[in-house]
Amino acid sequence: MEYDTLLVDLDGGVATVTLNRPERMNAWTGTMSRELSEVLAWADRTDEVRVVVLTGAGRAFCAGADLSHGGDTFSAGRNQTADDAARQLYPWDIRKPVIAAINGAAVGVGATFPMTADIRYVAEDAKIGFVFVRRGQLPELASHAVLPRIVGVSRAAELLMTGKIISGTEAAAMGLASEALPREDVVPRALETARDIATNAAPLSLAVSKRLLWSGLQDGVGSMLAKETPLFAFIASQVDSAEGVESFLEKRSPRWQGSVSEGFPDHLF
Repeated sequence: MEYDTLLVDLDGGVATVTLNRPERMNAWTGTMSRELSEVLAWADRTDEVRVVVLTGAGRAFCAGADLSHGGDTFSAGRNQTADDAARQLYPWDIRKPVIAAINGAAVGVGATFPMTADIRYVAEDAKIGFVFVRRGQLPELASHAVLPRIVGVSRAAELLMTGKIISGTEAAAMGLASEALPREDVVPRALETARDIATNAAPLSLAVSKRLLWSGLQDGVGSMLAKETPLFAFIASQVDSAEGVESFLEKRSPRWQGSVSEGFPDHLF
């Protein structure tokens, strides 16, 4: 697949999606937003894709919105509605795990977008900032709900209300990322995790677990139990439930057969 702002590679069940505007530090544009949505939709419906790794070309992950239009940078957002936002796909929307490999600067939407991924690894020296209030803008992508659940209310308030820049090491220490690594090790670490998931996790079980994980941001314990119980029964009835146990007992790699595109139990959510 060819895109103006992205590179996409599929290998061994892992789709690596690279933001590809290195001359602009992968600054975010409307085209990039649309193309990411298209790629995520493709990954969601394609059973050959087990995991998505998202990273940036060059020395940055994403330096935020492209500010080349000056004061008109956010003019397109003046008429944006909730329906517009709903038409955009984000990592939390798809049924495959998305791992953000934050290889460098991640500012503005470059910081909020990877928060919609499932797992994050970050370069130790990456500069990360939710700088919206310093640009007269509002933090977006549900960051007022997601960020407090990741790092706690006090730290989220500090990050969102000051817009200060922190290092990747600081980000990992507060839980924004699973691990901070030397810059050159970030993508290999993400791919290592992705390949482990692609090989050893049953796709359908994984898809259901991810949906429950994100819906848990809104559900209480009681409503989550009410969802989990019939879904547990559904998964237990699938062929991969037996394969997972048999492959473990036989000390061999599992041969997963479940199809996310054909077998996902939407009716149970």
